[in-house]
Amino acid sequence: MVNTKVNLLGIELDNPIIPASGTFGYGYEFAELYDINMLGTFSFKGTTKDARFGNATPRIAECPSGMLNAVGLQNPGVDKVISEELPKLRKVFNKKVMANVSGFSLEEYVHVCEKLDKIDDIGWLEVNISCPNVHGGGMSFGTNPESAYAVTKAVKEVTTKPVIIKLTPNVTSIADIAKACEQGGADGVSLINTLLGMRIDLRKRKPLLANVTGGYSGDAVFPVAVRCVYQVAKAVNIPIVGMGGVSSAEDVIELMLAGATAVQVGAANLVNPYACKEIIEDLPRVMQKYKIENLTDIIGGAL
Repeated sequence: MVNTKVNLLGIELDNPIIPASGTFGYGYEFAELYDINMLGTFSFKGTTKDARFGNATPRIAECPSGMLNAVGLQNPGVDKVISEELPKLRKVFNKKVMANVSGFSLEEYVHVCEKLDKIDDIGWLEVNISCPNVHGGGMSFGTNPESAYAVTKAVKEVTTKPVIIKLTPNVTSIADIAKACEQGGADGVSLINTLLGMRIDLRKRKPLLANVTGGYSGDAVFPVAVRCVYQVAKAVNIPIVGMGGVSSAEDVIELMLAGATAVQVGAANLVNPYACKEIIEDLPRVMQKYKIENLTDIIGGAL
């Protein structure tokens, strides 16, 4: 009998599988398809201080082995998330949920985190300093160590829950950014967010996305994710949530060997809404195949 449980910053998960923010809504939509309580947890849609309509369309483009998205953090704002979205989730999900926080200023990150920190249903705050699809915020905070440190420190001063900083791969050294977050007090880091990409419409001879660029995700980015998780695991002493192109139980094992304590599944949910369910169901078989009794034993096993 294999043991799929892991402990993420003091909270035990039945398994390490976490649907990634932006690919699972606020959870209750997927609860119509299967019992989402089988998940380790999930990271809900990126939440900002005020409501956002997102970017102009078109904002999705298909690519070989993946997709580009420039949705632009469409969400109803933190107050409505607390008053409308989380009560709906509470009816179908009885575990702690991960709150994904985005912002356009230091003050906005602090405001949103302070509000969400007070909600009992929330177990972790995943602070996104890596969104490539918005202007004047998001990734701009995650591309240099000083800004990453500043956001982390400011958020930690107003919160009591574990803070996980979500990192971008669109930097020279993701390990340096992770170290700055650790120095700022981060309890963990999650990585990678999407790679910056672009497509051009051959007939119109114009960028395919209205935003010009977007975030590239899907199977093709998985080797980049493995490399980044491995490098960060060697650089910091805080837990890592790995993600990027994960679509199978084998991928989960590989990212955990690279150093991840838990693993998020993103674009795969948009292709197959049962992706996380199928990965969780297949995990025991893959563990037995590779003679793994306890998942916790393999975290960082390749380091």
